[in-house]
Amino acid sequence: MENDMFCYQCEQTMGGKGCTKVGVCSKEPDVANLQDVLIYILKGIGFYGDEALKKEKVIPDEAHRLVHDTLFSTLTNVNFDEGRFVDYILQASKLKDELKELAGKISVEAPPCATYDPPRNKEDMLEDSQNIGVIVDEKLDMDVRSLRELLTYGLKGMAAYAHHTAELGKMSEEVNKSFYRYLRAAGDDTLGVEELFKLNMDFGQSNLKCMALLDEAHNEVLGHPEPTEVLITIKKGPFIVVSGHDLWQLKELLVQTEDKGINIYTHGEMLPAHGYPELKKYKHLLGNYGGAWQDQQKEFDNIPGAILMTTNCIMKPKNSYSDRLFTTSIVGYSNLTHISTVNGKRDYSQVINKALELGGFENDEAEKKIMVGFGHHAVLSHAKEIIESVKQGKIKHFFLIGGCDGAKPGRNYYTEFAELTPKDTIILTLACGKYRFNKKDFGTVAGLPRLLDCGQCNDSYSAIAIALALADAFHCSVNELPLSMILSWYEQKAVCILITLLSLGIQNIYLGPTLPAFITPNILQVLTDKFNLRPISDAKSDLDYILKQ
Repeated sequence: MENDMFCYQCEQTMGGKGCTKVGVCSKEPDVANLQDVLIYILKGIGFYGDEALKKEKVIPDEAHRLVHDTLFSTLTNVNFDEGRFVDYILQASKLKDELKELAGKISVEAPPCATYDPPRNKEDMLEDSQNIGVIVDEKLDMDVRSLRELLTYGLKGMAAYAHHTAELGKMSEEVNKSFYRYLRAAGDDTLGVEELFKLNMDFGQSNLKCMALLDEAHNEVLGHPEPTEVLITIKKGPFIVVSGHDLWQLKELLVQTEDKGINIYTHGEMLPAHGYPELKKYKHLLGNYGGAWQDQQKEFDNIPGAILMTTNCIMKPKNSYSDRLFTTSIVGYSNLTHISTVNGKRDYSQVINKALELGGFENDEAEKKIMVGFGHHAVLSHAKEIIESVKQGKIKHFFLIGGCDGAKPGRNYYTEFAELTPKDTIILTLACGKYRFNKKDFGTVAGLPRLLDCGQCNDSYSAIAIALALADAFHCSVNELPLSMILSWYEQKAVCILITLLSLGIQNIYLGPTLPAFITPNILQVLTDKFNLRPISDAKSDLDYILKQ
């Protein structure tokens, strides 16, 4: 029997309403429905975990890791492997039972998601999924559902940051505890609009702490990013392309490929890796190949090298390269070779052997380079000059133009906007949205490059830290700075970043290419009234309006 699906968590959702047959991301109905079952159980985990924590019980780190990883696995373009989701459901169900025992006697009624006991096989799980997904409960107020989904998708994004942080050996007890509180709320049918809105804003502050911890972990383990030129053309010889987001997995691969005659190229969101001292010291970290995630099917087509996908964003692989594409960690596709973690370590020998077998590129291209490495430490080391330049009128405005890239029409807006910005302004950028314009020459202003690449979407804390530091220096709020945020979104990490910005009271954010399908008109009106959240229109009109303020 073919089951229906419904998913509207990403920006490219079908018709701006929801994917019901196969996701635009290529997610099949069975995968979508298994993810719904998993999220349902995680909400039950939230209930019992929160009850246990209220009694000052200790939840072990491996339980926190399972919560992070299972949530992260449901984020767009991460895992498409049905078998992995069946395993996750069984693991999550076991954890729910353990937390129920840990919580002991409970004085309140447990919600259905907490009492749900999933079947042991995929077919029955899929049958159950038809009574669990987003649109099942027609009695639920649409605005309540909207805010519950906003919170759920935000949690998926924060889980990604928590996962990366744990990979680097850091965890926060405060952040870990917050997952249970918010998961519980996402499964609580008694909460109304006002309570859920406040919980979303509280969540934004928890995510800020999680992003700050990831920034701290990156800097402690890999050093502070430094302005660095990166080769964006190819050299002959065997190679491995590393995509996704996980810098620690890149570090592991660099160690295992040293002195093997293999060039390592970053791809997509891995580009900022070249700015980290503990990564760029490896001379075979040669450069960056290709652009943003949505171009991978074209860029990887019959490529004469191996590809390692560390985390999101993976697309359905073409037959021409599926034999040389490897997944690891939480990434999954059923027809690909997966590099497992054993005792906290990964063996990349299969990837290495495939790269040597394929032989690599046959010729060098003419060299071309771009700059990366403008994290908050690098930018704020020039704070005095920046402040003086603003006071003297040499720098008139700052534009943060960044976020997710994607294949849907309308994203040329961000290229046009960047190209139209006046020459006495600075463009801060981050995440893969920068690929729309990061190879263009914007020149300099006040002795600085006009385009400053602050890093991955995982480095969004850098942009926030820069904004807060400048506001402090000018003795004003962020909203009073000559700073405008022009953001593009695609998946759930962008959702949690947006919630965090709103929780900081930041106004006048321009968001596109389209607004989230899961936000109802009423909730959108609240966000517009409270934060002046603006949908993008056309680049010239939006820029003219900003510069007149």
